[in-house]
Amino acid sequence: MPVGVVMRRSPGVTRWVKWNWSVSAVLPAAGSADWQLLRSEGDVQEYHAATLPLELHRAEAEAYMQALTTNPPSLYVILRETSEGEFPLEVTLITASPFEAQDYADSGEELVEKVAMPTGLVAWLREFTLAHFHEEEFKKRRRDKKDIGGSEDGIGDPRIAQMTDVYRSPSLSKKGRVI
Repeated sequence: MPVGVVMRRSPGVTRWVKWNWSVSAVLPAAGSADWQLLRSEGDVQEYHAATLPLELHRAEAEAYMQALTTNPPSLYVILRETSEGEFPLEVTLITASPFEAQDYADSGEELVEKVAMPTGLVAWLREFTLAHFHEEEFKKRRRDKKDIGGSEDGIGDPRIAQMTDVYRSPSLSKKGRVI
């Protein structure tokens, strides 16, 4: 489904940042746009920055279920800084998967904006997720029969000569058993 991204430009709050850019909304089933001015109120402007496809994959149904349980359900817009053109940001991707958004946020090269999902998109995503999500049953792991808590190669064993042994009992060294 094509989804439009609305970017808001407002004056910066510090002297080091002239403009503050943020994603203010998403537009489901939007037409194509390239930084089209939608609204201007004083110094604040909103642009329809881009329209990208929101792709859903059956393998990520668990991630979409996670996204639907957040309050409010959200989409994630991935932005990349650019030095070309009049606008400093490029809209790279729109995803409904919080796991994919986390991967982009961990890289540190992209900006990830969380945006509330419109109700029409919530219904569309819920229908897709319920059709493809199958919760995995919990399977308790069984332990091996091997005993791994045994002795550690003679540490603390009075029959083995060791000059420094932190595990040796002080009473053994007093009795002259240190060999």
